[in-house]
Amino acid sequence: MSITTHSYAIKHLPHKKNINKNNGVNPLTTFGIAVLLSAFSLTSNATTLISATDYLDYNLPKRLQERCIKRENCPKIDIKYLKTNHDWVNGVVMNDWVNGVVNERINNLVINSKLSESAPIKNKSNQADVKAAIDDFAASQFVDLPEDSVFIYHLTIEPEYLGHVDRFELFEINSYVFTGGAHGMPYSEYLIFDSATKQQVQLVDMLQKGKKSDFEALVYDAYKKWVGTVANDTHVYEQSWPFVLSDNITLTDKGIDIRYQHYSIGPYAYGMPVLSIPYDKLNTIIKPYFMPQ
Repeated sequence: MSITTHSYAIKHLPHKKNINKNNGVNPLTTFGIAVLLSAFSLTSNATTLISATDYLDYNLPKRLQERCIKRENCPKIDIKYLKTNHDWVNGVVMNDWVNGVVNERINNLVINSKLSESAPIKNKSNQADVKAAIDDFAASQFVDLPEDSVFIYHLTIEPEYLGHVDRFELFEINSYVFTGGAHGMPYSEYLIFDSATKQQVQLVDMLQKGKKSDFEALVYDAYKKWVGTVANDTHVYEQSWPFVLSDNITLTDKGIDIRYQHYSIGPYAYGMPVLSIPYDKLNTIIKPYFMPQ
């Protein structure tokens, strides 16, 4: 088993690497929406994967540009898309499939403006839908704000390639929305692609028949161990933040990671917990081809 990723830049576009920060405005992302800039060289059983970049053809409506430039509080909007070229299996190019799944999910997050745990993609979207949603997001900044306000909305969404474990290619979408209050709302979602079956993999696909309850029990044990690191009394803690099973999972070289969003199993200050289940506990629970080779 291997998990490998190396990256280098084709060209440089300024952007904030840490999307959880909201101080300052990047002038290139004030009116434009960036597209993912990265390139990857994979080893082991994966072929070369390369990503190019370009800006989406988008500008804030003129009335909003004039207003936010004058007030020096233009919203920071930084939406990035995945663009790969990858011969997945036997010379069959699957980049449209992988790009389509990841970027459709990104569009869905923009349009719905509700970054929820594993929210489904309900409808296909196009760039007109995305731009309209961004216009609405930007316009909402100026509703009921004093004329001298320098308050700045933030909306950032970025896909990231995590590498591969055996035949499975791993991606993550990270997002951050700030519309006021004490803090913004980060969000993180895993995506797994099987290069052999040319399918996106979800938790239900990984589990052996009738093994969901066994898997949930393992995750619950990991949850209780995690609670022990943040609270003195697990029972009392669970009354306020009860356990729930998340299907937001990815593979690692050691096992399966399960990520939780803010407020899923703990207060905001506890971040987005990741619970890990090692492979030696999963050999009768997940299907054999997900086990280390």
